[in-house]
Amino acid sequence: MLPRPHPDDRPSERLAALAEKVRADPTLVFARSEDSDEHGPPRRRFTLPRLPRRGLLGLGVAVACTVIGLGSWWQSPAAEQAPALALVSTTAPAPELVVNVIGEVTTPGLVTVTSGARVADALRLAGGLKPGTDLHDLNLARKLADGEQIAVGIPPPAAPNAPNAAPAKLNLNAATAAELDTLPGVGPVTAQRIVDHRTRKGPFASVDALRDVEGIGDSKLAKLADLLHT
Repeated sequence: MLPRPHPDDRPSERLAALAEKVRADPTLVFARSEDSDEHGPPRRRFTLPRLPRRGLLGLGVAVACTVIGLGSWWQSPAAEQAPALALVSTTAPAPELVVNVIGEVTTPGLVTVTSGARVADALRLAGGLKPGTDLHDLNLARKLADGEQIAVGIPPPAAPNAPNAAPAKLNLNAATAAELDTLPGVGPVTAQRIVDHRTRKGPFASVDALRDVEGIGDSKLAKLADLLHT
């Protein structure tokens, strides 16, 4: 007659014992169903903590958004660099001056210089000086003005009388009757008397000698004093 098996050796009882151990310690995992106390202490394995469903869903959404964002950034075209703007100069060009060079230069005439140029610059543009030219009266360092005339090696032309300038004095002993007639307060008759007096008695020694001419008094002589000389 065979011996009866020990109650603990029954499969149902062993499974019940294993379930009791797992309930007591959820981290306890048996490698084989045969693991029991008789085969030594159970082996423990590391297991990840269980996350709730809502946490797993949020984690999945975050990962998906990250992947989509990286894909969009990777496929986006590189930003184009703005074209370089050309530099515009704000410095106004120097105004030009036109002067007339005459006299002892190679090519006399009009020359164009920039503002601030000097006489020496105008002579260089006129071809330079002729050999032996005298520059004693010419200041080569003087700055030029627009429209002026530079006389090189020759006397400068006489300047016209300025407006309202006093007329040149008339020579009392050389003027004709017609010239004397142009003086204020002197008509044709008085002018002829001055010429006749000069013919009979000789040249006037001074303008005050006109008192000897008939028709010229002190008031008329005062008007003529600044217009005549002897």
